[in-house]
Amino acid sequence: MLPVACSADSSSATSNSKTSNSKASDTVTMSDQWIKAADSGMSATFGTLQNSGDQPVQLVAATSPASATVEIHEVVSDTPGGDKTMRPKAGGLTIPAHGKATLAPGADHLMFIDLKQPLRTGASTPLTLTFSDGSTITVTAQVRDFAGGKEKYEPAPENSAHGG
Repeated sequence: MLPVACSADSSSATSNSKTSNSKASDTVTMSDQWIKAADSGMSATFGTLQNSGDQPVQLVAATSPASATVEIHEVVSDTPGGDKTMRPKAGGLTIPAHGKATLAPGADHLMFIDLKQPLRTGASTPLTLTFSDGSTITVTAQVRDFAGGKEKYEPAPENSAHGG
């Protein structure tokens, strides 16, 4: 079982600083975050990223002690109604100014690859989000049961750079 992580980071509070000079970590919060329970292999994190700032923010990487790698993924279909494939999202994820980005099953999400130990329902794990300006926030995601997500996985080419 993974330890429950507490963070002294005030990222869950709304920032009063909304100037264009703000760091992404001052304007972005994550809510309703959760991770799919899994015994081994891969899992995914979902939730809502909210940006209270005046400028768009780019999420470029994520890490967690629960897995060797965390990638920012998208789910795409080559043809309307065709099979869905998840793959690394080139360039990361944009969170619009005064807007939100939703991480959801069957859509954009954070993919945990090579789990270090089982993720059991009810446990929690920390997740650190890194933005294009180098700032970070750490949140705690609760592990939940979820049976969905029948996408195929298309790994990144060996020579590509992606968040994780």
